[in-house]
Amino acid sequence: MGELLYLYGLIPTKEAAAIEPFPSYKGFDGEHSLYPIAFDQVTAVVSKLDAETYSEKVIQEKMEQDMSWLQEKAFHHHETVAALYEEFTIIPLKFCTIYKSEESLQAAIEINKEKIENSLTLLQGNEEWNVKIYCDDTELKKGISETNESVKAKKEEISHLSPGRQFFEKKKIDQLIERELELHKNKVCEEIHDKLKELSLYDSVKKNWSKDVTGAAEQMAWNSVFLLPSLQITKFVNEIEELQQKLENKGWKFEVTGPWPPYHFSSFA
Repeated sequence: MGELLYLYGLIPTKEAAAIEPFPSYKGFDGEHSLYPIAFDQVTAVVSKLDAETYSEKVIQEKMEQDMSWLQEKAFHHHETVAALYEEFTIIPLKFCTIYKSEESLQAAIEINKEKIENSLTLLQGNEEWNVKIYCDDTELKKGISETNESVKAKKEEISHLSPGRQFFEKKKIDQLIERELELHKNKVCEEIHDKLKELSLYDSVKKNWSKDVTGAAEQMAWNSVFLLPSLQITKFVNEIEELQQKLENKGWKFEVTGPWPPYHFSSFA
């Protein structure tokens, strides 16, 4: 019966060697523990898996058919990587990154050695933070309806029409308000993002989440991540708090969280 290696992340060997014994965490199967494998300057953090129980076919079937299993294992992966991140500079690997042998893992690391070492150097002393911006569409629509120049011009235009024509033209105003709302939301969010990224080394805009996912009453208007130097964290958070105070009465809400394992600013295929 063969064994597989579940890869959680890559850390600098000098950091791994500085902590003895290596932190004890339960692995993906709940039986084996995590352990380090050093490949020169890069150390892989792995746990063993039974090759038959966790074959590619079995895992694919589990992910498609057993939602409770998927949620449990995805949570385990996230929590384990987050715990490692508290101890080490880490390149976190995606959920279910599995190698057939130590040799195949070593070969993959060797091919990407320069990229990995550069990523680890970049991540030292820097942190990934997430900013989500929410808005109250009802509140924003009210403001646009009252102050937007295009909407005001359209209202003035139809005010001279007959009542019958006005009825149909008012529907066009509703459509115009919807378009202007999206333009306004994007403009505000882009300006905020541009301001915040001045404090960061790298930034990225991610896909917005639906209300079903966030559980929030407001609509998510922006979702971004930043790689920040540790010395800029306080200034970054204060900047967002100031934006919240300035814009909350206009229907805007901000959520800043971090630090997170740097999934968005490190990659290893």
